[in-house]
Amino acid sequence: MTIPQLQPHLKVRDRAVRERAFRLGAEAYLAQREALAALFDTMFALRQRLAANAGFANYMEYAFRAKHRFDYSPADCARFHAAVEATAAPAVERLMAHRRESLGVATVRPWDTLVQLESERPVRPFHDTAGFVEPAKRIFDALDPELGGQFREMAEAGLLDLESRPGKAPGGYCTKLPWRGRPFIFMNAVGVPDDVNTLVHEAGHSFHDFAAHRQPFIWQRGTGHEAAELASMSMELLVTPHLTQPTGYYTPAEARAVEIEQLEDVLSSLVHIASVDAFQRWIYTSGEGHDAAARDAAWLQLRARFERGVDWTGLERERVSRWYRQLHIFEYPFYYIEYGIAQLGALQLWRDAQHDPVGTMQRYKQALALGGTRGLPEIYAAAGARLIFDEAGMRELVELVEARLLALREGHAS
Repeated sequence: MTIPQLQPHLKVRDRAVRERAFRLGAEAYLAQREALAALFDTMFALRQRLAANAGFANYMEYAFRAKHRFDYSPADCARFHAAVEATAAPAVERLMAHRRESLGVATVRPWDTLVQLESERPVRPFHDTAGFVEPAKRIFDALDPELGGQFREMAEAGLLDLESRPGKAPGGYCTKLPWRGRPFIFMNAVGVPDDVNTLVHEAGHSFHDFAAHRQPFIWQRGTGHEAAELASMSMELLVTPHLTQPTGYYTPAEARAVEIEQLEDVLSSLVHIASVDAFQRWIYTSGEGHDAAARDAAWLQLRARFERGVDWTGLERERVSRWYRQLHIFEYPFYYIEYGIAQLGALQLWRDAQHDPVGTMQRYKQALALGGTRGLPEIYAAAGARLIFDEAGMRELVELVEARLLALREGHAS
């Protein structure tokens, strides 16, 4: 069994099965811990030397320049970490307290964090490709006729390769066909709610490609990850009112369970993003990043700072293994904070859409049409959002998510 194949077992009701799946997943990385640590030792030394050769004090400073981060700084990222610690981390702790009570357990262990509380059996949104694509067409039509037309155009032109099949490459993405001016979505759907989320996410990227293609020069059409992920992560939230049958995939009860899981994941992701970004900062600026044992100890300290409400007693090795699983730290250093920035932007659009859905969609499309012709703050402003690194801005959004979760759990949400 592969590690991805273990994931569904972390959501089942049988706690013993969940624990077994968790331990197997962690052990796969712990068995390679020394080899991975040695590999990272080499990566660390090369990156620090690269930065020094380019005249920078450390690789973090080099990475910010190389990634063209002109609109925010390492100091802003530190503010993001502090804001998450003050707002999202306590919110996730409250989520874990609710989970502990719902499961009737003394403490929430790591294998308890993903089990579905709102649905007794797995939700099955579709069974074949037609059952996947047709509701998506209706959802985007209902959200915005222009976007619906673009999605239908992709479907009719064979620009959707969605179903999993033997021999197909893994993963999911949206890419561009620059000459035709059309996007192409690739994924491996198997009939679970995550597939719906993936398609909606990648469709957000495709709508960005449609809009930015109107720019006259190819160099003006691309954007940084912070703007690209604003398009996709916003779409995940904006389609929520349209996911219920007969437009969408779910019964009302299923839609409620799926939305709860989605919003809980939004809060948990902010905590994880802060952990990963703060850890990378420590690695390249502390003076101890070359030491494998010090890296592991720093990870534990940062997880204790951000990740609350989960009982890791006796599982320190397994907790350390989590950073070895984070591909970005090895292959794409300092590429992760972008997801946090975009998630906060997406939450602002989600907030606005609750009282002005038409205006929010117009601003969303205007921002996408800018492509790469404006700086990041201007693109976000065009969408009706701002870059949030401060505690006050983050607190407002976290409280909105918590309020929505409470309404959904109590059955008051519409």
